[in-house]
Amino acid sequence: MNIKISPEVKKALEENRPVVALESTIISHGMPYPKNFQTALQVEEVIRSCGAIPATIAIIKGVPTVGCSKEEIEYLAKTGRGVIKVSRRDIPVVVAKKQDGATTVAGTMILANLAGIKIFATGGIGGVHRGATETFDISADLEELAQTDVTVVCAGAKSILDLGLTLEYLETKGVPVIGYQTEELPAFFTRKSGFKVNYRLDTPEEIAEVLKEKDALGLKGGVLVTNPIPEEYSMEEKAISKTIEDAIAEANALGIKGKETTPFLLEKIQILTEGKSLASNIQLVFNNARLASQIAMALCK
Repeated sequence: MNIKISPEVKKALEENRPVVALESTIISHGMPYPKNFQTALQVEEVIRSCGAIPATIAIIKGVPTVGCSKEEIEYLAKTGRGVIKVSRRDIPVVVAKKQDGATTVAGTMILANLAGIKIFATGGIGGVHRGATETFDISADLEELAQTDVTVVCAGAKSILDLGLTLEYLETKGVPVIGYQTEELPAFFTRKSGFKVNYRLDTPEEIAEVLKEKDALGLKGGVLVTNPIPEEYSMEEKAISKTIEDAIAEANALGIKGKETTPFLLEKIQILTEGKSLASNIQLVFNNARLASQIAMALCK
């Protein structure tokens, strides 16, 4: 498979400078145009302001692209849900058919790893969906974390999921779950979930040291770094929980399943919260981009 790596990203990797991968599903499926385009550029700017190089990842007309141009990002933003949501299973098909693909957490991890990028910032990972004991609806993100050598910085698992089972699944797969300055798993829109992470680390340098030792030992698989949403943007726990329950009930009533579930629920939650959830979502992505950049910089030293 031929991968197109932007000259800026390629040069940074060759010079051992910090690079942070970014997904593209948040652009095409996360919010409407032009907000998605503006936010994507702002996230890249946050990374640059921290001294790292951003690498937005997508498949453009069948070409896996690591380090999308401004024009390519705008193309994804304008096309929106006309772009295929791409996880591991979809990559070869989308490439073979020369289609456009917006990469999920799993899809982004795969292409980042192939390009040699170690750190990836996103909003929240997928996980075990509520009712998975009957539906077996478990995100491919968890399997990817178990086998692909990329560290994912996120605001925890999306709170539309079964967080307890998601942690159990990661435990079974041997994925370290690190809380940045917290012992509790963040729940995306809120800072608390009631579930504990494996380890608390308080500086980017400590996290980078763990990643260095992991590589030195030859241990395969990813690391999950959970970074709570900033206090001022955190939503009230009871209110957002009720909103999520209502959104899930509507999704079930409409028979929405599989990879369409998360985009539907996030859009419904945005409507029910009158846009407050979208504002929180954007801020937590900025926050994760900053931390990912700091870890990438420490890792390069």
